[in-house]
Amino acid sequence: MADMADFVGQEPHPVDGDLFKEPMKKRRRSDRDQRFRAFPSVEQSALKEYEKLESRTRRVLSNTYQKLIQCVFLDDSIPNGLKYLINRLLALIEKPSLDPIYIGLFGSTGAGKSSLINAIIQQAMFLPVSGESICTSCIVQVSSGCCEQYEAKIHLLSDQEWKEELKNLTKLLHRTEELGREEADVWDGDDAVEEAVWKLQMLYGNGAERKTYEELLRAKPKGKIPTSRIITLKAEEAGELSVKLDPYIRTKRRDWDGDPAETQIWPLIKHVEVTLPKSELIPEGVVLVDIPGTGDFNSKRDEMWKKTIDKCSVIWVISDIERVSGGRAHEDLLNESIKACQRGFCRDVALVVTKTDKLHLPEYLRERKVGNHAIQSQREAVLERNEMIKLQRNRILKEKLKRKLPADSKVLEASNLVYTVSAQEYWWQALLTEEETEIPKLREYIRRRLLEKKRRMVTKYVTEAFGLLLLTDSFNCTENLPSEHLHLSGLRRFVDEKIQLLEKAIDQCFAHISRPLQEGVRNARTSYRRILGACLVRSRGNQGFHQTLKAVCLKNGVYASRTLARIDLNEALTQPIYDQIDPVFGGIFRTGTPTGSALMPHIDAFKHSLQEKMTEIGIRNGWKYDSYKKSFLIQEISAILGGLEGHILRKKRRIYESLTSSVQNDLKPCYEEAAQITGKKACERMKDVIRRGVDRQVAEGMFERAQERMQHQFQQLKHGITEKVKGSIATMLTLASSQGDGLYKELADVKSEYKEMEKLHRSLREVAENAVLRRGMQDFLLRMSPSKAGPPRT
Repeated sequence: MADMADFVGQEPHPVDGDLFKEPMKKRRRSDRDQRFRAFPSVEQSALKEYEKLESRTRRVLSNTYQKLIQCVFLDDSIPNGLKYLINRLLALIEKPSLDPIYIGLFGSTGAGKSSLINAIIQQAMFLPVSGESICTSCIVQVSSGCCEQYEAKIHLLSDQEWKEELKNLTKLLHRTEELGREEADVWDGDDAVEEAVWKLQMLYGNGAERKTYEELLRAKPKGKIPTSRIITLKAEEAGELSVKLDPYIRTKRRDWDGDPAETQIWPLIKHVEVTLPKSELIPEGVVLVDIPGTGDFNSKRDEMWKKTIDKCSVIWVISDIERVSGGRAHEDLLNESIKACQRGFCRDVALVVTKTDKLHLPEYLRERKVGNHAIQSQREAVLERNEMIKLQRNRILKEKLKRKLPADSKVLEASNLVYTVSAQEYWWQALLTEEETEIPKLREYIRRRLLEKKRRMVTKYVTEAFGLLLLTDSFNCTENLPSEHLHLSGLRRFVDEKIQLLEKAIDQCFAHISRPLQEGVRNARTSYRRILGACLVRSRGNQGFHQTLKAVCLKNGVYASRTLARIDLNEALTQPIYDQIDPVFGGIFRTGTPTGSALMPHIDAFKHSLQEKMTEIGIRNGWKYDSYKKSFLIQEISAILGGLEGHILRKKRRIYESLTSSVQNDLKPCYEEAAQITGKKACERMKDVIRRGVDRQVAEGMFERAQERMQHQFQQLKHGITEKVKGSIATMLTLASSQGDGLYKELADVKSEYKEMEKLHRSLREVAENAVLRRGMQDFLLRMSPSKAGPPRT
């Protein structure tokens, strides 16, 4: 039963404890209507129809559940089949209406992430906007709900999590008396040291950087820290909450006199959740996530940074117009976003170019090489330049994605992978119209994404519910023919044979990764010294790199800072392997047309073969009395194997990262040894320890072990899939069988619920057709409407 709960995406309900649980109450109509305020009338109509279908389905399920509970309430022993059915009903009743759509805005400090979110939610200056000395200091999630007030929850590191970081910060700042004056000055100028000093001074005050770990444990932080480690802020107006929130989610560099600008507890902040009341622009169910570009020195915050990226189904790489054409930071962001497609839930990546109103007209005209017509105004130049940027970056991004992802990836089908936006012009409209700032285009993208997800969710939900009602109604059927038991026995044999074929198909699917893995390992062995040398050299040589390197070693080869590009020695060393396996790895976990390397199409083929077999048995032998049973089996197989996709996606990340984690684990002793080095020439001595350690591990088969560990992870996934399928289908067939522990005990009459559910199931097609018709009418009216004129020429 637990396996089934895993497949359908619900926590299993304990059979005895929660069997008589009261289902959660449905949402009030007025609250439901508020959820659609962000949508135009055409889309509102479609959403309301889907919402009505879902609501009526939940009501039918709830009525059925109550009848079953009343029927078996006084029984000492409840048949296992009924327990299964009751728990499945309760799981469906309590299933969330929609899993949130996380849209990650991923960019460096100053790229314009906060300004973009402010424009999208129509709240100027709501989130702090980065300036020369101010930036968002943590992950910030913004969503809308049915609450009456603006609300923010600030989640802090636990006491243990902060102690771990504090210990590393004090180790980083440790300096022995062996250093000469010149070396000490360079040491103090190190970026990692500056950030460590800054954090300690912010939390404990001036002089904190000179105290030991034990002394700081006894010190009292300047800011008040709640025991719950959560700070909740509420306000009636957006501006009021913004003022309250401001000190927590932005940081200031120290004033020129070296003193902290203001008391803040931002070093303790893990992430922030902001909820807007009933937004007319951002629909409920969408979460905009402001993600810093480089991660964090704290292990828990850095882990959250990666997990946040991986749970985003959409990633917008944010880059301002002046940085989009080059630079390591921009490339790093793109690469990390593409990796999210490989290891996480991301299905869509786009480049959002910000601050596109910026243009120096004389310079642009001098360098302009396109077009025969004369540019008459700043506005024309901006629009022409933005269109050029779109064409160029769209081509470059698509080529980059093609090198890393399967050729039939959905993201490659997008006609437009680049948006050129201007948050400033959205507010002022001195040069561009509101439409030309492309903020409305991003909102439309968000709405369409949510509408499509809602359509898929309701279709699956109603279909699954219909299958359960089919079987529930058939429980009262008293005529069961012995011959039909034999058909199920034959079906069990058929299932066993198909599972064996599925295992072979999965083996063949995973075998496609073997050769690229081997080639990648060979490439890694021949290039690791060059890669390591490049990682250990900075433009200033050793100056300012002493403690940054120590920070890398303290964190087992990874250092994330708000002022430097992310450093990950383990990832760099395994990059030649990833370069070889990325297209194949993406191909294994893609959906779509069945191919030899794709996993999900094989599982879909397995599902269809079972459903076809049941239909064939029913037609050939005439399941006269158990036609409901056949329909239930077909529907329930869809639920079991449909939920399997989520299980596979959750395992995918561990498999993808197994190469890097294997190398990190093998190199951990040399990182620990290097982190202990202090005194004169410490930087060179740390580098030597790392080089020797990597050489030794490579000679002992470090990359080959990483290859074996990835292949072992693939085998574990295969065994997990087949065992779960075996267990769940066996449970389902036992449930459908009329033999056993009194499965067909007489129950309350649910004929009326079944008939209503049958109508709801039939109406799915009608709702979909209506949505298509309305969309076509809307598109026609938009094409026929006159275009809006732009602002006056300047």
